[in-house]
Amino acid sequence: MQRALDLARRAEQDGEVPVGALVVLENEIIGEGWNHPIGGADPTAHAEITALRAAASTLGNYRLTGATLYVTLEPCPMCAGAIVLARVGRVVFGAADPLAGAGGTVFDLLRSPRLNHRAEVQGGVLGEECSQLLKGFFQSRRST
Repeated sequence: MQRALDLARRAEQDGEVPVGALVVLENEIIGEGWNHPIGGADPTAHAEITALRAAASTLGNYRLTGATLYVTLEPCPMCAGAIVLARVGRVVFGAADPLAGAGGTVFDLLRSPRLNHRAEVQGGVLGEECSQLLKGFFQSRRST
């Protein structure tokens, strides 16, 4: 999760919402990413999507069975859908998202019995540090 926080800080340096993510398989990082929808003019350029794309490219396969996704903020519904389609085995997130969290806070898409895949979910890992990074970012945006 510490590496995900480093990636989130990179997003913040670019003026993006500070969210970072990485995909790990067999104790090896196979993909990482950070938020860049503004700079990339791409509404899908969330940290999770970027990390999933990099991991799929590394493996040469869109299915990431057995992989773990670490992300500093609970995935939104778009990202949760991609996680399910990629067959990610486990999602570990830092801060809960009370507005759009799809890992159990607002929605529970990652564990929905209605979908063809369910991921194991663990939230709150370095949650306070992840939350403070986001709060600090938004506070600085409001004061300018």
